[in-house]
Amino acid sequence: MIFTGAHGRRRAGNGQSNSQRNVRGSRSNAQEQARGRNQSQRPYLSRDQQQLSLQSVVSSSSSSTNSSYYSAYSEHQPLVRTSSSSSVATFVQKTKARDITKRRGAIKHQRTHEINGHKFVAKFFRQPTFCAFCKEFLWGFGKQGYQCKTCQTAVHKKCHDKLLGTCSESSFNSESTIVNLPHRFRVYTFMSPTFCDHCGSLLYGFFRQGLKCEDCDVNCHKKCEKLAANLCGVNQKLIVEALSSVRRETSYTYAQFQKTGKLTAPATVIPRFRKYNVDDFHFLTVLGKGSFGKVFLAELKNSDYYYAIKCLKKDVVLEDDDVDCTLIERKVLALGTKHPFLCHLFCTFQTDSHLFFVMEYLNGGDLMFHIQQSGRFPEARARFYAAEIVSGLKFLHRKGIVYRDLKLDNVLLDYDGHVRIADFGMCKLEIYLDKLADSFCGTPDYMAPEIIKGQKYNQAVDWWSFGVLVYEMLVGQSPFSGCDEDELFWSICNEIPWFPHYLSKEALRLLQSLLEKDASIRLGVLNTMDEESDIKYHPFFNSIIWDKLERRAVEPPFKPQVRHPLDTQYFDKQFTRERARLTPIDRNILASMDQAQFEGFTYTNPNNTLT
Repeated sequence: MIFTGAHGRRRAGNGQSNSQRNVRGSRSNAQEQARGRNQSQRPYLSRDQQQLSLQSVVSSSSSSTNSSYYSAYSEHQPLVRTSSSSSVATFVQKTKARDITKRRGAIKHQRTHEINGHKFVAKFFRQPTFCAFCKEFLWGFGKQGYQCKTCQTAVHKKCHDKLLGTCSESSFNSESTIVNLPHRFRVYTFMSPTFCDHCGSLLYGFFRQGLKCEDCDVNCHKKCEKLAANLCGVNQKLIVEALSSVRRETSYTYAQFQKTGKLTAPATVIPRFRKYNVDDFHFLTVLGKGSFGKVFLAELKNSDYYYAIKCLKKDVVLEDDDVDCTLIERKVLALGTKHPFLCHLFCTFQTDSHLFFVMEYLNGGDLMFHIQQSGRFPEARARFYAAEIVSGLKFLHRKGIVYRDLKLDNVLLDYDGHVRIADFGMCKLEIYLDKLADSFCGTPDYMAPEIIKGQKYNQAVDWWSFGVLVYEMLVGQSPFSGCDEDELFWSICNEIPWFPHYLSKEALRLLQSLLEKDASIRLGVLNTMDEESDIKYHPFFNSIIWDKLERRAVEPPFKPQVRHPLDTQYFDKQFTRERARLTPIDRNILASMDQAQFEGFTYTNPNNTLT
């Protein structure tokens, strides 16, 4: 549903439906051998391995016994010879397209925070644990803190970036550390309950439970001896506070120096905008929902203005370590008001239990709804939507933003039939030149091969997703298929799509250029000063007058038949029939939440006003 893709995501590798498991279990051994890509072989073979595997497919024989649509994936498809720099030709298997039967949620692997060689991830501690930095108890519900995946150091989320020591299990350059003083540990019997100063957990046993440093009295498990940072006699908290104090004094001195200069009047006077709260709105209808919360159609009280309000549950945001994602989404939404084809934000506010995004109400529905109604779009209609999406994507890319979740569900139509790209919870900021992203996230059907293979990537992944989206608009099916995520990922990395005969020559070339597995030569990512590499100059868009398009002066090929402002006919009825109310949060969970993490979320967009 609208705006729910990023925050309605599920974790990679979660359970499959019973029908999928039954289909997968019914395949014969002969079929598995003939396909040549079982679990041990599948993940993203090298070129030579692909050749051997696919040649074995050609030489093998199999019979299809599965009557479901999944059987189309296991049948042998024609093998297509592709160009290769090696002396031996490479073969790539063609895949059949798959019907778009349902909405597809995004996934995201657990975020890793790299500090001084440590690789911190959010962690739920099942037993009392103390922070290795501030020595205070890790309290709260869900994932109370961070733990290094390699050396097991446990810290508060607020403390993880303040550690002075490096991770002993990493290749991080230890010469850059401030202090390097090894401990002198000896076996010790503790007469009272004692906790490890490294991993934060209890030292178990009745005698000789662990180690104690002879010089600084630091305690640790025997297993943590080699992992503990070389900070003998060092109080990290005091040093960090002293350094922060020096920085503040330096900043204050510079500010005082600046005041002695000539004062100049500000170019513009920024007015103080009103801050809104949940009592200012009347919630009318549910437009969509996901695991994070809901999207409501709401009316601003004492006015005739209607908005889409995305409500996120704070406990789920904290549990999945996605506070930064919500702040990034707010930034990109605010930026979107400067472009005609991005969703516009009016304000954000919060309560103790929820976060609220107040956005324009786009009552034309999303492209997924219209594809399911139409089957597929005529080429002229698909070209119009594709051109407006290109304009929006290029705007984000110029700002150093990778969108990472482009799909039919996240492209909506406004009252006039123009597109709006929405849901920016997966965005990555500040991706310029050689700076690359490496997070595993997105919707599986739209993921680029470089994301699946765990490689670093840039804005090229958005052009791959754009290619999948254009294919779905023109064909009405997904270009890659598989009965589970592993097979789907194998298909994306190793197979080429099936292109129907009714596609025009220009559309075919566009799709082939966008669905290029080599990101360095994919259409859209080369030097935009070169007309041949700029997607705007592709023959498929020859009829588009870009200046006119970006002024919204081109008449859309389809205009939603909206009867009144509250018309929700273009939204899923399973949501619109629900009662419009917020999901409550348990009082104990609410009391344990760290509200300080959401400081700075409340915002009113100066470029848009509600009244």
